[in-house]
Amino acid sequence: MWRRTMGVVAACMTMLAAQAQKNIPLVYEVENTGKNFKAPAMPDFNGLKECRSLTDPLEWSNGKGRVKKFKQWERRRNEIAAEIQHYGIGQKPAVDRKQVAAHMNGDTLFVDVTVNGETLHLRSTIMYPKEGKAPYALMIGTSMMSLPRQLFTGKNIAIMTFHEKQVNDYGQFGKHHERGEHNFDRLYPALKDNGAYSEWAWGLSRLLDGLEIVGEARTKIDMKHIGVTGCSYAGKMALMCGAFDERIALTIAQEPGGGGAAAWRVSHTLQEVESLERTDYHWFKESMRDTFSGDSVYRMPYDHHELCAMICPRALLMLGNPDYKWLADESGYVSMNAAKRVWEQFGIADRVGYSIVDKHGHCQLPESQFPEVSAFIDRFLLGKDVDTKNIHVAPMFKDKVDLGRWINF
Repeated sequence: MWRRTMGVVAACMTMLAAQAQKNIPLVYEVENTGKNFKAPAMPDFNGLKECRSLTDPLEWSNGKGRVKKFKQWERRRNEIAAEIQHYGIGQKPAVDRKQVAAHMNGDTLFVDVTVNGETLHLRSTIMYPKEGKAPYALMIGTSMMSLPRQLFTGKNIAIMTFHEKQVNDYGQFGKHHERGEHNFDRLYPALKDNGAYSEWAWGLSRLLDGLEIVGEARTKIDMKHIGVTGCSYAGKMALMCGAFDERIALTIAQEPGGGGAAAWRVSHTLQEVESLERTDYHWFKESMRDTFSGDSVYRMPYDHHELCAMICPRALLMLGNPDYKWLADESGYVSMNAAKRVWEQFGIADRVGYSIVDKHGHCQLPESQFPEVSAFIDRFLLGKDVDTKNIHVAPMFKDKVDLGRWINF
């Protein structure tokens, strides 16, 4: 009798958990569901508390309690967003839909954003699948499509590139404008201290605005199944874009390195990696380096596991490559395990995963990772019933890195 009773209880718990998952959205229809929440206080350096482990992504910014229910996450997510913008990347300004105009010419989307009498022009060509039926899911490559095309062959998925230089033309190689001189800065001169990542995230959101304005009948795109991906510095970009726009259902950050998924605190303890002091400060606010270099990093009120967690309850897959030490994948491994606690809190841990494997070139996805990437694409862009529960692959770090040192929540 006891065993039968316990079996019934277990079945009921499983059923309740499944029902709870169904009630938690996979994606949203707006850029930011919590835009009306008031930002938390932003203390100066002397008002920030030291934290030698990773900060608790579920703890309210004022330190008074933690998020317990999913309906509270919207507010907490916006606290994290406000802190990252204030201390790290600069403001991603909200845009009124009246400020955006869009049309299509052939398969190319054109978007004009007018602010303060200045207009910024965006354009991108949509490559539709040869097979399948509209409306199509859409995968957007930041800067380029770094994932192998065969992952999309024969699938009902269109592909599009976000040409980030139309917003901020900074590049690590070749000529470029300086901070305050980019197209974005014509519209927002007061935000000249921004890092590129806030501006690039803003630009990708405007492409999504354009798709909405033109409409499904003309674009042939299913707005409920949009993905974003990129590799290396564009992997950081994809992560920022996915974190700051809730219309993105799936984010695949490929080898994003320091300033991407990797936590600044953890990277500070490693050698020869991209750390807070050793990153490209066209990407971030100069004040972040001035404020948080060295052991001051432990005063940062957030870390990049919280950037990853901002994507919850939507889907996130992080891909790593430990052959390139600079990418700080040990830090990324710790960070992803910390971020995963947020999805776990709401019973949706199967929406987040990571795969960190060696023996391949930078941004050259090996075939061994194809099944994991395909699983996330099939489930979260195509709506297929695919198991994504156990995509937590990092053989060089699993049981070798002390997660308890960093994760105390």
